[in-house]
Amino acid sequence: MDTRNTMRRKLRSVQVCKRAAVQKGNMKRDVGKVLRAIPVGNNEDTEVPMEARDDPMEQDCFSTGFFKNEDLENAMIMAPRYSLLREVGRGSYGVVYEAVARKTGARVAVKKLRCDAPENVELALSEFWALASLEKKHENVVQLEECVLQRNGLAQKMSHGNKRSKQYLRLVETSLKGERVLGCPEEPCYLWFVMEFCEGGDLNEYILSRRPDPRTNRSFMRQLSRAVAFLHQNNIVHRDLKPDNILISQRSGKPVIKVADFGLSKVCARLGAEPDGAGGGDHGDRAASRANRNVVNVNKFWLSSACGSDFYMAPEVWEGHYTAKADIFALGIIIWAMSERITFIDGESKRELLGSYVRRGAEIVPVGEAMLENPKMVLSIPARPRSCMSEGLRRLLLDMLAVNPQDRPDATQLQTRMDQITCAA
Repeated sequence: MDTRNTMRRKLRSVQVCKRAAVQKGNMKRDVGKVLRAIPVGNNEDTEVPMEARDDPMEQDCFSTGFFKNEDLENAMIMAPRYSLLREVGRGSYGVVYEAVARKTGARVAVKKLRCDAPENVELALSEFWALASLEKKHENVVQLEECVLQRNGLAQKMSHGNKRSKQYLRLVETSLKGERVLGCPEEPCYLWFVMEFCEGGDLNEYILSRRPDPRTNRSFMRQLSRAVAFLHQNNIVHRDLKPDNILISQRSGKPVIKVADFGLSKVCARLGAEPDGAGGGDHGDRAASRANRNVVNVNKFWLSSACGSDFYMAPEVWEGHYTAKADIFALGIIIWAMSERITFIDGESKRELLGSYVRRGAEIVPVGEAMLENPKMVLSIPARPRSCMSEGLRRLLLDMLAVNPQDRPDATQLQTRMDQITCAA
């Protein structure tokens, strides 16, 4: 309990996934090394300045193109396709840049992950496997354009379950064995994720920088419910739903939700099926693997690694025995906070964040932790006396935040109910 009290006093949002918890100290870098903005009027002739790069190898991968090499199977000779513009985000195990596709001029997001430790490889592969396993696109899930594996200044495009790539298999082996098998430390390995760029920032920034708008809230609630339903129908449990990981795209002229950051996600496979990402082979093998995954009920697939950020974690996640219903709980916290603009100040970043909580004197406690300590606790929804929350939304939030996961709606039921509530408003 001393540890939890310290956590509450600092008001931290902590990543507590098994191996992921130690990564922040390992991956801190010089924050002063920020990419300078470069002109994009003539992208064919533009290169990122060397002094602005995190690593000189970026020139080989995203400025001077990909080169053929015997050690990198399927490596390609091609003109550089992306120009890095500026750094837009820095996390505990990677850096995100805004970039431009030289051929089309389209803006993209490029996430660079250094695979120098097993825990970083595990998180990178989890994100790749989750996004690459989706056979269909969804408007409210961030789209992966391609993933590039870079080593020794040379690069190859990653494909899901590619047994012919020695580098890919070494990454999988590193993740499974928990030890580095990629070679000498002086030979760094990176994964680059090229994804759609979301110019609207994250949900915190978007909501809190604008006046309250019930119509936008209703639209976001529908979109979030549809995104989670899509992920669960495709056997993906996100495990770290929070406003930081929900991005906003405005390319269509209206704000569109994009669920992102799948580093802690889990692709649920039926017992006896091939491990996630380790499969491959011919088309028949991949089809059989997909068929195996399709019979999974994610609401009965038990997970044990305590993953997430404390203010959004369900009671059962704190105990380390949970299913996809934990995503429903996290979404309930987000929607409740968004509806009533409930916020707290993060102790580390000093940012104002959307998040619901329980007050205990001068302290605030994550809802899931409070419920774990007192399963009979009744939540006060709405929290504000003059709230205009509808009775339908109030009942739905109480169901989503039920202490017993079996009392919560599954993602499909949630989508149906949310559509009914928001359309009736």
